[in-house]
Amino acid sequence: MTTDAPVSLSSIMDGNSFRIADLDRLAPAAQQLVLRRQASLGPSYRLFYRTPVHAVSGSGAYLYDADGTRILDAYNNVPSVGHANPAVVDAVTTQMRKLNTHTRYLQDGIVAYSEQLLATLPDHVGSIMFTNSGSESNDLAIRIARLWTGGQGIVVTAEAYHGTTELLSRVSPAISGGFPDDDTVRIIPAPDPYRVETDDIGAWFADRVREAFDDLRAHGIQPAAFLADSIFSSDGIYPDPRGFLAPAIDVVHEYGALFIADEVQPGFARTGATFWGFQRHGVEADLVSMGKPMGNGVPVAALAGRPEILARFGKEVPYFNTFGGNSVSIAAAQAVLDYIQSTDLMSSVARTGALLREGIEALAVGRPLIGDVRGAGLYIGVDIVSDPDTKNPDSPAALGIVNALRERNVLISVAGPGNNVLKIRPPLVFGEREAQLLLTTLDDVLEEVAPR
Repeated sequence: MTTDAPVSLSSIMDGNSFRIADLDRLAPAAQQLVLRRQASLGPSYRLFYRTPVHAVSGSGAYLYDADGTRILDAYNNVPSVGHANPAVVDAVTTQMRKLNTHTRYLQDGIVAYSEQLLATLPDHVGSIMFTNSGSESNDLAIRIARLWTGGQGIVVTAEAYHGTTELLSRVSPAISGGFPDDDTVRIIPAPDPYRVETDDIGAWFADRVREAFDDLRAHGIQPAAFLADSIFSSDGIYPDPRGFLAPAIDVVHEYGALFIADEVQPGFARTGATFWGFQRHGVEADLVSMGKPMGNGVPVAALAGRPEILARFGKEVPYFNTFGGNSVSIAAAQAVLDYIQSTDLMSSVARTGALLREGIEALAVGRPLIGDVRGAGLYIGVDIVSDPDTKNPDSPAALGIVNALRERNVLISVAGPGNNVLKIRPPLVFGEREAQLLLTTLDDVLEEVAPR
């Protein structure tokens, strides 16, 4: 929770956070719970929204609060196949009744799941290691990249978020406040085709990667990796044009570095076009990290990669992860993967995402505060600006829209360094009915804050 006048260290954490100055707006019971939470959990644990959500249950794309009010969830990507998905609940319950143990015993489940998951990836990505979170996976990826290349240099974008370990905080500018600069890290601008004046965003971005690698070498640091999620979600959501990332990845490989594709957010059919976000760009990822959406929120994550790269690490570095890939977490992951594939969820994501983007573009007509609408599948960004000519971010307007939606029981949030990009990132089971409800409610809000 933030206080009245904090120094904001994190756009991703503080942009849409509850502030204690708003405590009097809450019902007495909620006020008491907020104060108890503050006393026991401390200030690191932020709450979202001016009126925090007191969620007690969920189903599909909906949450239910302590009063029984149904809330449309257009924000939470971790319960990827829906809150309390029965298939996941049954799989976890069944496995928990039988066994939950580590990966140093022979078990059928983890092998079968690994084979099925690797089949969704390009042929050159043939091995996988399991962890408990996306942070662990990205931390492991950097360690492996540095061993394989013999270099230390890492390149990330200006508002990237890749995890919470000390190592990852140094390569996550979105939360890196308070950490000293790391000489081995170079930060480059995000590929923002809305604001960057160029006819070829791919070539422009590749030049930024090259400049960063050249600067590392000029300081005696060998490049090791370029770490990015392919929709640049924390930077402001930049998934297009499809294929624009290819020139940058060519530069990465030219310098002998690895491309670590952070698929915690764009993976598992989120973009609606390909199972993995990086595949939209036709590029080869050397390492692919995954996080809790693969288990619908159950702690399970993974790092897949080229077998020769993972094999060298396994031979040269003593490493184990006691409960990475444990029996119960793998059961959850198996249920999620089966659900996505058996229901053809990716096609639904593509249809619903297109419906949402088209609907928001229609709402943008005659409303200059909506500068840009962009996205892929069920990951959509709506750029709120103070002036369409200057394209200056309008954070107060964006947060006003987010909280007005919250008061109408619809959840979204914000992204980008200016906290001005509406971030719409619902569970993948979000369908046409939910899309229409979101659009209708957003239309009502816009009529209040920005009438045509």
